[in-house]
Amino acid sequence: MRFNLHFHFMAKPLDHYEEHRTGTVKAARLFSNIVSPPVLFAILGLVFALYERPSWHGLLWAAAYGFFVSLLPILLVLYLLKTGYITELHMSDTGERHVPYISAVLSAGIAFLLITFFDGPELLRCLTIFNMIELATLGVINAFWLISMHATGIMATFLLAGLVFGWAYSLIVLPFVILVCVIRLYLKRHTVWQVIAGLALGLATVYLLTVIGCFV
Repeated sequence: MRFNLHFHFMAKPLDHYEEHRTGTVKAARLFSNIVSPPVLFAILGLVFALYERPSWHGLLWAAAYGFFVSLLPILLVLYLLKTGYITELHMSDTGERHVPYISAVLSAGIAFLLITFFDGPELLRCLTIFNMIELATLGVINAFWLISMHATGIMATFLLAGLVFGWAYSLIVLPFVILVCVIRLYLKRHTVWQVIAGLALGLATVYLLTVIGCFV
């Protein structure tokens, strides 16, 4: 109850009400929806799969990864939104995030098992491990505090692009890191510390994966 009360006393995000979603607020919300973790990791999954297996096999593995890690969790969130279990797409109330996070971890776990037992691309196997750790950690933190999942996702994308393709290529992602952070603050979806914590979590999780031999 304490955490839900905290939410109600927080200032409403600029895009919370539909009538406010015009002009720059509308553009910022659209950008946030496009450069969101499910979209980012679907793209990463496609690029990683084709990089390791540049054939239709790579495409099939990318599709399987994208379905379980990105599409299925999105479809669940849309269903929960339609049925009234959650009140808005971005789930500012942390209490609404429990079911989406748990289901996303389980879905990523299924992807990991498929990739592992059917000899899928190693980069995708590592990516599913990352997804499980990241989502589980976000889920635990969000039980107490509204950390920025967007910041975590974009920081991880920046670092993974650098580790796999070289840091010169990661510079392509760097402007998006800055934009995501600025826009989440502009929309008042997060505080500065929530964004910084999200960036730190992305960094820490990627580092942990390199320690166990992934992406290196």
